[in-house]
Amino acid sequence: MRVAQARLGIEQTVEKTTLAWARQIAEKELSTVLPRRWAHSQGVASRASELRTVLADETELLSAAAVLHDVGYAPRLVDTGFHPLDGARFLRDEHGAGERLVRLVANHSFALLEAEERGLRGALENEFPLLEQSLLVDALVYCDMTTAPDGHPTTAKERVAEIEGRYGADSIVGRFILRASPEIFAAVARVESERMAQPR
Repeated sequence: MRVAQARLGIEQTVEKTTLAWARQIAEKELSTVLPRRWAHSQGVASRASELRTVLADETELLSAAAVLHDVGYAPRLVDTGFHPLDGARFLRDEHGAGERLVRLVANHSFALLEAEERGLRGALENEFPLLEQSLLVDALVYCDMTTAPDGHPTTAKERVAEIEGRYGADSIVGRFILRASPEIFAAVARVESERMAQPR
């Protein structure tokens, strides 16, 4: 019993350290220059914490990816202008972040489809291959796409409509979100189904 408790204590310490690290980076890069983006990132991370019973030992990784997923919007990090790629490169090159975390950030919320629209699919695929389709990948989509820009919960349909309205249907982001919406809704539905299946 004491061994199990000690082990749990170590795991919790590692998780808190990792999340504190991720939060510190995201806050430093976003809070002052892009406060609304920082509010969204905090809301996405809050959503991630709600999935602890669904993801168990993957919760730490999800939470770190959630708070960092939009770090590539930070003005000083903009290189290609495609935030998933710029953010993943920053985390890899400046912070030596773990491969799975970096690949989650690079590919969050079906970013490959937007990369196609931008002519960056090859760069994204070569540097940051997709993780296997899994509940973890779906969970990051769920957290991002059920969190409004101000950090409050929303539905995936409202979020997609908000993105399309903000950017316009004929913009790169507008075209991407319309293409990605069936995949987004399916991922969100899979996570919601998993949540419903968990004991209360």
